[in-house]
Amino acid sequence: MTRQDQRSNQDLREVCFERGYTLHAEGSCLVTFGNTKVLCNASFTKGVPRFKKDSGEGWVTAEYSMLPRATHTRSDRESVKGKIGGRTHEISRLIGRSLRAVIDVKALGENTIVLDCDVLQADGGTRTAAITGAFVALAEAVNWGKEHGHLAKSSRPLLDTVSAVSVGIVDGVPMTDLAYVEDVRADTDMNVVVTGRGLFVEVQGTAEAEPFDRNELTSLLDLATVSTAELAKLQLEALGSTLELRAWS
Repeated sequence: MTRQDQRSNQDLREVCFERGYTLHAEGSCLVTFGNTKVLCNASFTKGVPRFKKDSGEGWVTAEYSMLPRATHTRSDRESVKGKIGGRTHEISRLIGRSLRAVIDVKALGENTIVLDCDVLQADGGTRTAAITGAFVALAEAVNWGKEHGHLAKSSRPLLDTVSAVSVGIVDGVPMTDLAYVEDVRADTDMNVVVTGRGLFVEVQGTAEAEPFDRNELTSLLDLATVSTAELAKLQLEALGSTLELRAWS
């Protein structure tokens, strides 16, 4: 089928990583997937939450939010509502889990890195874009920790890259990286988080209309692994020689 932007069903939207997007954060990246734009800032601080104190291990966590005019109509800030919505909590936890899958918290020492992922413009796939961009900001924050003496120069806390993509079945056709107009029509919608080595961190799949069978599930996972491999390559290109991953034996 022809997609609105003339992509094939196997093609990602145009993806861009703009490193160092903000001045003050220890790591920063504006990630763009087509018309979806998410600002990811990483803050490196000494010390850990109480439940990690004296463990010798660090902590990585994330917070996600959508700006009021990220969508077609204005939504109220959750701070004004007085409570964080369930969707926001869910996505924040997903981002944190995804990043912790590729970092050795022991090598991080008793330091904390918080990723703030703010959706500036939404056109589908905001959570997957946030995960993908947050890894770039995380890598920058780790480098900052080394440069400022909070981590040993020889430390290699990052084990692998991690990225994510949305896939789905629209009008009976499996496709990757859904824009909003495709997402709202999807019979099946799935978010897939994968490491650079091709290992799954999380698979979130839902039949919005017709239930899907195992063959359709396999086709979606195949699309996701190809797309996340492309994203991993783009992450590596964006970070270049600044990215130091621990070698796998």
